[in-house]
Amino acid sequence: MPVIAVTGHMDLTPATAHAVRAALDALLAPYPTGELTGVSCLAPGADTLFADAVLARSARLVAVLPSPSYPGPGAGSDFARLRAAADRVLVLPAAVLDDAAYVAANVELLALADELVAVWDGGPGNGPGGTADMVAATRAAGIPVRVVWPSGAARVGR
Repeated sequence: MPVIAVTGHMDLTPATAHAVRAALDALLAPYPTGELTGVSCLAPGADTLFADAVLARSARLVAVLPSPSYPGPGAGSDFARLRAAADRVLVLPAAVLDDAAYVAANVELLALADELVAVWDGGPGNGPGGTADMVAATRAAGIPVRVVWPSGAARVGR
């Protein structure tokens, strides 16, 4: 069963979120119902859209959480719903949610994945553990990357 991990931007505009979800549904459509495992950190934006698309295919969802304190106060209902729907939840031991915690989560995602879907505008990263960093690490590891960034897509405030 193929295992696809996700990385991507959290700050998608509403129209972009809709377009990304449609693109993710199309990307996953060739996989028979239930014949896929999706791996996500369940962050808002790309991770959540991907997790919902995986569950819509009746596929298996694995959540990788960078810390026992992740995602922190104010986490939305999407996080709780997706965590409850996950077949497996891996909670990493980081005491602090810092760049190192996110890098460790990315390492775990890569250890599980056959492929990475990156909801990414192709821009430079904002440091270790971010989307650009994950794409670079995945490519360096020789794992295929599929970039999803629909025409006209945008990030909030950019």
